[in-house]
Amino acid sequence: MDEQKMEQTLVLIKPDALKNSVTGFILSQLSEYHTGSRFAATKIVNVNKLLAEEHYIEHVEKPFFPALLEYITGKVHYPADAWKRRVIAIVYQGPNALHTIRQMAGPTNPHKARDERPGCLRALGTVVPIYDDEGKMISDRLDNLIHASANHEDAEREIKLWFIPHDIPPLMRGYDTEVCQTHYYYKDGQLFTHYEPGSIFLLAPGDVAWKTDLEILQNHTPETPAQGGLNKVVAKYLINRTAQEQ
Repeated sequence: MDEQKMEQTLVLIKPDALKNSVTGFILSQLSEYHTGSRFAATKIVNVNKLLAEEHYIEHVEKPFFPALLEYITGKVHYPADAWKRRVIAIVYQGPNALHTIRQMAGPTNPHKARDERPGCLRALGTVVPIYDDEGKMISDRLDNLIHASANHEDAEREIKLWFIPHDIPPLMRGYDTEVCQTHYYYKDGQLFTHYEPGSIFLLAPGDVAWKTDLEILQNHTPETPAQGGLNKVVAKYLINRTAQEQ
């Protein structure tokens, strides 16, 4: 399939967008009519901590990282209603999808978005100061409504983090897949090829998985953890599981 036609990007409609009921407006603005991009996949996700940490892994050492996790997991906007905490994850596909949707989203900072790109999606967001335990302001949290992949490398990492191949129609899968030949289970940060009491099931022989994920699983041992990290493979398989199931 034509590479340009297969260009894909991940969009997350975040909890603040859901709380403020602008989901319909965002979906309308990102429609094929406006962007030339089609839905390749979508799901409603209760974001677990592992998924949140992996999605924002580049910010792990920054002072606003804990606040970022609270934000994307929905705890900020739904402190008392855990059942409402969710994100809508979407894979868009189309010619120049990355650039077009990033342009529709606008600058990351909502204040900058209003100044430089009035009318863009993030212009509807806000900036919230973050304070330490002593009341000193240490950073900002950008409540900017949506996430959109920045480049091809980020799009591949993020789509594979939020979606398994079976979430996406076969002819719309943008990355290599492979058939699993082994059972894989996960418990407390450890990977097993047989069932352990309390472990969760990841994959079985015959399941289709991202080729890069299988390479991580095949090369991972407790003594020599696979480069690329086990967590980014496991995170998607914990999506929408209860605490008891994890």
